[in-house]
Amino acid sequence: MTEATNPTTNETALPPVIVRLPEGEAVPLVCDSPHSGTAYPADFGAAIPAVRLRGGEDTHVDALWDAVPAVGGTLLAATFPRVYIDPNRMADDIDPDQLDGAWPTAPAPGPKTRLGFGLIWSRVDASTPIYDRRLPVAEVQGRIDRYYRPYHAALSEAVEGAFRCFGAVWHLNLHSMPNNAYERLKIDSPHPLADFVLGDRDGTTCEPGLVDLVAGELRGMGYTVARNDPYKGVQLIAQIGRPAERRNSLQIEIRRPLYMDEATRERNAGFDTLQCDLGKLTEQVAAYIRTQI
Repeated sequence: MTEATNPTTNETALPPVIVRLPEGEAVPLVCDSPHSGTAYPADFGAAIPAVRLRGGEDTHVDALWDAVPAVGGTLLAATFPRVYIDPNRMADDIDPDQLDGAWPTAPAPGPKTRLGFGLIWSRVDASTPIYDRRLPVAEVQGRIDRYYRPYHAALSEAVEGAFRCFGAVWHLNLHSMPNNAYERLKIDSPHPLADFVLGDRDGTTCEPGLVDLVAGELRGMGYTVARNDPYKGVQLIAQIGRPAERRNSLQIEIRRPLYMDEATRERNAGFDTLQCDLGKLTEQVAAYIRTQI
């Protein structure tokens, strides 16, 4: 998996996505970490230092969920950074003002694109643009072909393969969130950010049994848990989650200070405990899935 603390620009050393297959008896559990990549492509052309770009990483999330293959699940992790291209967006979620020419089809920028967090991020926070240039259309198309499409192809293969074998699939979309998530999203919240946020797009992407299990296990470990506040889930769970067809998808966000220093991206004293707790949670999820197939 990609466990580097320091970013690298040698993107040729790694494929766009690393897939770890089940160890032992498989269950139809597919977990993916689309934003934990730290291999920065040499053609990024950002106008700000790498230390600023790293604020967009879900650094170490793939390592936190290291136990997934051991319980029979498949674990995927992107190696490229989301600030370069975000696989949790639609391929046409593009701000035309970022481009130096016309996109060949009609762009469909989503609400987060207005904040700078679309398919191609334009900023890392409200005041820090990533680029001092417009991006050539061919450059963006190249990012889609080399990184976005291979990630989606690998995830689709894992999900569809599990469904073919078992007639059902449970997908966990794994993320971390900054401690100032409400501020970044321009939300005035009356309460602090929870340790975990479970997103199922208001109950539309995952059967309630799994959501209740995950929430209950985490609360039993002493963590605070919220549902769909402030993150409901974006493209990947919307694309995969159709619970009426036994295709379930749940997004899990972890508050970053639980396991790392947000400034340095280094693992903190809580990392090992959280990794152990997520290993226990993963065992419970796999056991639950076995009762459903």
